[in-house]
Amino acid sequence: MIEARHLRVLRAVAATGSFSAAGRELGCTQPAVSQQMKALEASVGTPLLVRSGREMRLTQAGEALVRHAAGILSGLTAAEEEVAAIAGLRAGRVRLVSFPSGSSALVPTALAALRAAHPGTRVSLEEAEPPASVDKLRAGDCDIALAFRYESAPGCAQEWADLVVRPLLTDRLVALVPERHPLARAKSVAIGELARESWIAGCPRCRGQLVEVCAEAGFTPRIDFATDDYPAVAGLVGAGLGVAVLPQLAIESVRPRGARAVTLEPAVRREIVALTLPDLAPVPAVAATLDQLERAAAR
Repeated sequence: MIEARHLRVLRAVAATGSFSAAGRELGCTQPAVSQQMKALEASVGTPLLVRSGREMRLTQAGEALVRHAAGILSGLTAAEEEVAAIAGLRAGRVRLVSFPSGSSALVPTALAALRAAHPGTRVSLEEAEPPASVDKLRAGDCDIALAFRYESAPGCAQEWADLVVRPLLTDRLVALVPERHPLARAKSVAIGELARESWIAGCPRCRGQLVEVCAEAGFTPRIDFATDDYPAVAGLVGAGLGVAVLPQLAIESVRPRGARAVTLEPAVRREIVALTLPDLAPVPAVAATLDQLERAAAR
């Protein structure tokens, strides 16, 4: 294997014509130059230099290697500078996948702060609900996945055991009812009080959680509408077409008209986290993005 340090010494010998002169240029001794040239010749398996009087002359193989050395060394220097820029957050790229309410409530604040602190770092955003977002992370299609899981979900402790988990916040579910609903002014509502209502359900994971919570309360919800779009859910409730249970984070991002949010009892919570792979966690741009997501969640 050809080493960059050996190429630099070869170029110095070719330019100066001797080991001693090359040593003076490189700041090392003549024996050190000789040893490195022997190591390089051993690597390539052929002589690169021949002594001609007091000067060293390149063989044909030596001339070929010197000719390529400039491009190799300049490319290596460029690579070193680019890596140093990424390590110093003067450059870098982060691919972020988030669920919709996270995209509207957490991501903008986090990315604005990241851009202000590290303008050379670029972040792309794609929306996907878990578990699809987590699958993208494991497949290498993103660097960070903003995800959630419900505290009561079976097997949730092991769901992300292979990933680095950065907890962000705990998001409580609330009931969303039309403004003229009899329970709209209540301080809290038990989900069983809504058993006879028409329901608007959200994303598949939220829908499954709704059915589970209702089953614990002794009824099966009559789901007349189902949509992944939180503004659509809020609009349907506001139009008096049913009730819904939504995460508080979604309510804050939607600001529904014609509907009121009421505290749901008993409390149902979901954990909002940022996920990444163990090998990606130390990457400066990824670590900085995780830090800003955590700060945004704390506000």
